[in-house]
Amino acid sequence: MISNARLLIVEDEEIVAFDIETTLRILGYEVVGIVTTGEEAIATAAQTKPDLILMDIRLPGKLDGVEAAKEISQRLNIPVVYLTAHADQPTLDRAKITAPFGYLLKPFQEDELQTTIEIALSRHQSEERMRLALAKEKELNQLKTQFIAITSHEFRTPLTTISSSNDLLERYCRDSMDAKKQKHLRQIKLSVNQMIQLLDDVLLIGRAESGKVEIQPIPIDLVEFCHNLVEEIQTNAGEEYQIIFNHQGEVSEACLDVNLLRHIISNLLANAVKYSPEGGVVTFNLFGGDTSVTFQIQDSGIGIPPEAQKHLFESFHRASNVGTIKGTGLGLSIVKRCVDIHGGEISVDSEVNVGTTFTVTLPIVLMVDG
Repeated sequence: MISNARLLIVEDEEIVAFDIETTLRILGYEVVGIVTTGEEAIATAAQTKPDLILMDIRLPGKLDGVEAAKEISQRLNIPVVYLTAHADQPTLDRAKITAPFGYLLKPFQEDELQTTIEIALSRHQSEERMRLALAKEKELNQLKTQFIAITSHEFRTPLTTISSSNDLLERYCRDSMDAKKQKHLRQIKLSVNQMIQLLDDVLLIGRAESGKVEIQPIPIDLVEFCHNLVEEIQTNAGEEYQIIFNHQGEVSEACLDVNLLRHIISNLLANAVKYSPEGGVVTFNLFGGDTSVTFQIQDSGIGIPPEAQKHLFESFHRASNVGTIKGTGLGLSIVKRCVDIHGGEISVDSEVNVGTTFTVTLPIVLMVDG
């Protein structure tokens, strides 16, 4: 039993109230008061802060038990158990709206009352622990998002300085530039760009986790959009890779979020190239439908071990077989969050040393002439 629980009785029949009070004291509970109206129940509950209220439904005054319980639940967060002689459907329907912690019909036995009270107290404690945990998690997420934003800003300032200095060095050393200097300056520029991309990725994940990324769909020609991304990735990949783009169905007038879509496709294509270290063919298929569009990207690379597939979309997670292939473990985490924000689905089919296929399906809005 939850010891020293403090209970408030709301009952307009004096004999019944006295009987309930006697029973509660025998069971070891503390009775903080007995009131007869809904208005008194609210006032006394606010003053005494009981652990539980035993509430009759039919009460004199402007507020009956259901109305009083609703007010108490909203203002004071105190659990209510109804003790009533009424079990008709309209009364039950009204009572259910207030989400009571119990509904006990009079007359009731002592063990029934104790069981109902204990279950109600236990449930309320569990819900309070969950509420506090969620509030704490929300607070931590807000702090994490704030920290990420501040850190990102603080890192960008020196990175901008480094990038500007590198540009100046290229300009001043133009007449005396040799292959060795070019290599070092190019490496500096590449490293700065990688750091900026990492900051952007971490910031995006932080904003997505805190719910600050909203979908903003606009009309888009998907075929042209995908062609442009393929050309961009192909240029960076080199001649040892071939990215083949195919499309089926009507997709020229779909509404999607361009930024989210760019993150999804560019990350999946870049990964398909990155994890096919020996070169080869990457196939990118686009399928248009009436209410959705599907993107499928297939490679013949190193594949993903089964044990790693369980953690595939976790931030900073990398499979055990990536070896010396560089990466942060953020790409697929970003893809998953962008797909979720868009209300879509993503699946993976992969076998080690055979290849990997990612399939993304996103809902679309078709533009209608009007």
